[in-house]
Amino acid sequence: MDAFLTSTLTVALAEIGDKTQLLSLFLAARYRHKWSIIAGIFVATVLNHFVSAWFGSWIVGVLPEQMATYIVAVCFIAVGLWVLIPDKPDNDEHNEVRKYGAFIATTVLFFIAEIGDKTQVATIVLGAQYTSVVAVTLGTTLGMMIANVPVVLLGAKLMQRLPLDLARYIAAAVFILLGIVALLW
Repeated sequence: MDAFLTSTLTVALAEIGDKTQLLSLFLAARYRHKWSIIAGIFVATVLNHFVSAWFGSWIVGVLPEQMATYIVAVCFIAVGLWVLIPDKPDNDEHNEVRKYGAFIATTVLFFIAEIGDKTQVATIVLGAQYTSVVAVTLGTTLGMMIANVPVVLLGAKLMQRLPLDLARYIAAAVFILLGIVALLW
């Protein structure tokens, strides 16, 4: 349960102001079928985060335990610092899938945008720390949905009222704290 809750919280916080959340806003403005966008986010996240959590769990099994602990801790701290840097949307990839429907466009764009993203790296680290691929995948997917569904449904109104800088600072503090806890435990 700890893996699931920690994964949900850290990814939900890290996703605020992230490029995939900006992508959610972009897709909501472009397509009328909001539930197709939400389904696409879900499918892309489950696929991407399952592979990421599995990779994190696998890599810890290969590395010596002490080395894995230090790598996980440093990665948590690095993601925490990375969260402090605001993301900007990449508009180039959106033009390629414009002709496809909302579900396919969202699934493809989200999967691609998530590669190398903070939340994917966080999922790898969480998979390494907890070695529970299913719990981490479910938690990180729920975190992504918590952060992105309101953006899709409420769009610009929500983004105007949410203090993104404060959310970024809280997310950074959570990741850095997790890194310190991993070092001490």
